[in-house]
Amino acid sequence: MIARLAGIASRLTRDKADTLLLVLAALMVLAPHFGHLPLWTSATVCLTLGWRGAITLRGSRLPPMWLLLPVSVLAMGGVYLTYRTLLGREAGVTMLALLLTFKLLEMHARRDLFVVIFLSFFLLLTNFFYSQSILTALVMIATIIALLSAQITFQFTAAVPPLAVRLKLAARIFLVAAPLGVLLFVGFPRIQGPLWGLPGDAGGKSGMADTMSPGSMTSLALSEEVAFRARFDGAAPPQQQLYWRGPVLSHYDGRAWTRIGLTLYPIAELRLARQLDLKNPAYSYEVTLEPGRRQFLFMLELSEPGARADGAEVSYTSELEQLVQAGSDKRLRYSSVAHPAYLAQPGLAPQALERWLQLPQGFNPRTLRFAAQIQALRAVGGDDAAIAAVLDMFRKGFEYTLEPGQLGRDEIDEFLFDTRKGFCEHYSGAFVYVMRAAGLPARVVNGYQGGELNPVDGYYTVRQSDAHAWAEVWLGPQRGWTRFDPTAAVAPERIRSSLAQALPQSAPFGLQGLADLARDQNSWLAKLRFGASAMNNAWNQWILDYNPNRQQDFLKELAASFGDWRLLAGLALCAALALLVKYRRTGRARDPVDAAYLAFCRQLLRHGVDKAPDEGPLALAQRVRQSNLPREKIAAMTGFLELYGALKYGPPAAQRDNEPLARLNSLLKQSR
Repeated sequence: MIARLAGIASRLTRDKADTLLLVLAALMVLAPHFGHLPLWTSATVCLTLGWRGAITLRGSRLPPMWLLLPVSVLAMGGVYLTYRTLLGREAGVTMLALLLTFKLLEMHARRDLFVVIFLSFFLLLTNFFYSQSILTALVMIATIIALLSAQITFQFTAAVPPLAVRLKLAARIFLVAAPLGVLLFVGFPRIQGPLWGLPGDAGGKSGMADTMSPGSMTSLALSEEVAFRARFDGAAPPQQQLYWRGPVLSHYDGRAWTRIGLTLYPIAELRLARQLDLKNPAYSYEVTLEPGRRQFLFMLELSEPGARADGAEVSYTSELEQLVQAGSDKRLRYSSVAHPAYLAQPGLAPQALERWLQLPQGFNPRTLRFAAQIQALRAVGGDDAAIAAVLDMFRKGFEYTLEPGQLGRDEIDEFLFDTRKGFCEHYSGAFVYVMRAAGLPARVVNGYQGGELNPVDGYYTVRQSDAHAWAEVWLGPQRGWTRFDPTAAVAPERIRSSLAQALPQSAPFGLQGLADLARDQNSWLAKLRFGASAMNNAWNQWILDYNPNRQQDFLKELAASFGDWRLLAGLALCAALALLVKYRRTGRARDPVDAAYLAFCRQLLRHGVDKAPDEGPLALAQRVRQSNLPREKIAAMTGFLELYGALKYGPPAAQRDNEPLARLNSLLKQSR
């Protein structure tokens, strides 16, 4: 690609080639914005850049100011009509993109060239408002090198080096500045908040909601977007115990399950911990929650109250939810300890249990009749027999599917007795409805189940497709709230492995073999995917989530490490080796003409002729002629100096031919 661009540039005049390079660099700056700019803006930018390229190739005059000014005013008016403001991230970035392209049509002096370059650097930074991935960073580095190359090009007053040489020089400039950038990133005091963002602009991504109705989980199940990542300090629980608790839904209006407005208890005033009997084994873990619109902390059941979250205040509800009072436009890291074996709130009073028995009137008559039979069974066989009967019903003739079809007014009746097809929200909602109608306090719990272990970095990746809903039933003072998962009765492989195993899907375009290869965790494709995921996670942990707390911890560890003399000795040894390698490379890469001249000067010194620092080869040759050296030596030495001057300061085409270099080395030998 570089060679092709160099070939095109060689057929253009210097002014045209330099201007086209600047236009290409501006296009690299603007191209990543096309995905979020309004369509009319992207079209205007492309047409303007094309117009500027055509003007350059044809050698035409730039458009006059009386034409550019009204076009610019109309463009700014379009920005205002699109966003109803000229302030903020979207409107500001759109205006910058338009101003950059219009400025390319108004370059009449050298100063205008650098205005375009500096404006491009400024607009380049705004890409990080929209994406902060590794790929975005790599694209930005390539764009910086292109801009630096364009800036370097305009500095040359004589012959311009080839494009490849200018790109290499720009890359070296970037690499020289990179260590300073890393040092500032690591050590400069940080503020709370995302690495890049503007107040009020980051709205967060949608995720787990605090309501549930038929079909609400389906959109999440189809998304492979990461919800959070978790890392355990030591052994992890089995896959079937990875229930990540989120919002608890206790109110049902006949169509949707919603949360009850409950008092938030700060951890310092928490009294609910007295009603929790957390048993061993215990699992310590840390979660990195992706940005989202909700403020629930998804905790592994059942986690100790008082999760430790970076820079956020954690609250607790009486339904064992943990919430965070923090902005949703950044990743949040928190840690806790989970106890899969627990006794939760066994001492609830009968009055408190009434809220988990309420049902709307006038809905689902067939389900109510079925629940009466379950209640009669409960009177004879107890709570366990009643629950087992409902789960046994799910095991016979029910289907776990993402396409259950539309349900009418009495949705639970239609699901249980007509369609018998549903996703996790259908099974958990129907199960809780039957339990309440049978006299057992019950509620729906939303969250995530499972997670994929990445063997590269040891993190569990929990995706939106792992979204799940299950049920809790209060079984008296001896057992408290107990988890039941009706989905496990219909599709046990969903709990033991993943949704993909429970719902096998055919790959499009005949790529089923490739899809099976990706699911095989021992395949090369899976290993490649795990490696990419681990790299992306490390980027999130150490770059995007490098907050004040993490910075302080890292600097403390770094200071403690530098107190170890062995580390200091190792760093000194590495620095010495690096200098030695650089010195040897410099010696090997020395210009052969310069190397021969240095050897010649050392020979002159042995003959008693000392070269002055400001003395050129011709002046030195004159002094050699006036010396008392033998005539043949003087002839060889003056011939060497005259040939050296021609090779060093003559035309570039004659500088490095093999024949003159061989003649130079021959004269060097004769002068010894």
